[in-house]
Amino acid sequence: MQDHSVRERRPKGALVFVDQEGGTSSTFEKLPPRTAAVRFSNRRTAFRAGRATGLALRRAGVDVDLAPVLDLRGGPLGSRHFARPAFALAFARGLGAGACVKHFPGLGTARVSTDESPHVRAHVVPRELAAFRTAVRAGVPCVMVGHAFYPRFGPRRASFNQAAYRLLRNSGFEGVAITDSLSVFGSRYAVFGALASTRAGADLLLFTNGADAGRVIRALVPLARRGLLDEHVARVLRLRHSLGLGNP
Repeated sequence: MQDHSVRERRPKGALVFVDQEGGTSSTFEKLPPRTAAVRFSNRRTAFRAGRATGLALRRAGVDVDLAPVLDLRGGPLGSRHFARPAFALAFARGLGAGACVKHFPGLGTARVSTDESPHVRAHVVPRELAAFRTAVRAGVPCVMVGHAFYPRFGPRRASFNQAAYRLLRNSGFEGVAITDSLSVFGSRYAVFGALASTRAGADLLLFTNGADAGRVIRALVPLARRGLLDEHVARVLRLRHSLGLGNP
């Protein structure tokens, strides 16, 4: 997955993702949600905001919102955290087929964001994991896997780690697993990060640098020709069909 400016022409047949969390983390400043996640105080309001956001994004030609954040409050994302997991889950229900919860398995125990440092450490905690499992049971179609390191998974960060994707799949999740932005590691590591994430279990790779995304695509072609990406492609195609999109 490659980042495109909202002012640029989108590739024909593209499956379009944006960050539209509300507050400072919004691709479209004039579209809902009108408030940051931390300000929601009940499920009903969060659900309505999610539904309004989903409708507005579809009118803008967007298919999936990389939201909501399910990481527990107290983590490093400030106003992007919901006060309670129940409010985040309600927002996801409002978004419906266009929701993509993040950042599995949770950043609530991290001191800083993975956008600020490539060496973030966190812990898998039952309450945080429970929120993701509830989202999976509710049928969320997309989950973003984060870049933090977790003692439970060993020396590799979650997005590069088979154990993290195994934990996600063992929860019953059959949808699309997407990485957090691999561009945070810099162009030098673009291909390495992409191959590591794909081999670990990621279905989609997120980049905010078009040139790096192009290099990664070329690096993945040999794997595709050998049929090693078929399972990932099948999940993405199911997501496209669930959103009313045909094959690209």
